[in-house]
Amino acid sequence: MEKYITAFFNAIMDNMHWIWDSILFRVPWYSNYFWGVILISILIWGLEITFPWRKQQSIIRKDFWLDGFYMFFNFFAFSIIISGFYKVFELFFDTIGISSKSLTIIDISGASMWVQLLLFFIILDFVQWFTHVLLHKYPLLWRFHKIHHSVKEMGFAAHLRYHWMENIFYKPLKTLGVMILGGFEPEQAYIVHFFAITIGHLNHANIKITWGPLKYIINNPVMHLYHHSYVVPRGTYGVNFGISLSLWDYIFKTNYVPEDSGKIKLGFPGDETVPRNFIGQIVYGFRKSKNT
Repeated sequence: MEKYITAFFNAIMDNMHWIWDSILFRVPWYSNYFWGVILISILIWGLEITFPWRKQQSIIRKDFWLDGFYMFFNFFAFSIIISGFYKVFELFFDTIGISSKSLTIIDISGASMWVQLLLFFIILDFVQWFTHVLLHKYPLLWRFHKIHHSVKEMGFAAHLRYHWMENIFYKPLKTLGVMILGGFEPEQAYIVHFFAITIGHLNHANIKITWGPLKYIINNPVMHLYHHSYVVPRGTYGVNFGISLSLWDYIFKTNYVPEDSGKIKLGFPGDETVPRNFIGQIVYGFRKSKNT
């Protein structure tokens, strides 16, 4: 038991030190996620201001500051809290003989850097797409995912407005994805992570981008706006589940973009029950409502 307690607190302290060193620029720029997220956010917000898709939408849109706070809470503060638990689970599985090597399906450690990054990106993106589908399909998971869909005006910071329980749902499957690769994460994985953050910010931004023919591969703001539509096609539990790649939606026929005016109502039936403040939202989902 002592080794688990020690591992728990060491993981938390290591994470805290890493973030603090990042804030003080003691971490190499290419892996400094704290300032990286801020820089990406400023750049995309600048694009929103310069080239707004929905011109009637205010620069400081509805819930702008709330979503901004979510960015730092989910990406940094909560990651500190949860890192200890992840380390304990990792140690437990090692103890009972379940290691990353035991689940290896694709060994990418000997491939070139760019092949490693591509496979790492594709597998993790598919795992996240699949998890996202589950969040919409199952009422228990949807209760927590509603926080993300309570956004009424889209903007870059809405990307990281999500209930803290989503970290719990996503992490195990993402870890499984890494284990499929032999537990191997490429040394230059920061390229994949920063690319995913940028695409995620753009998908939620008030900018009209479709990427031309690449729209069948890379997700885009027009496609993702319909993911947040108040009204979804009859007989579905959602559309356009893509994270960075739209490819999976086209393969599995969950794509849907009937028009591109950007003038659609966002949210979901019953979204008025979602609290409008942070504290209310982070405890939301633990009680069953009439609109699950």
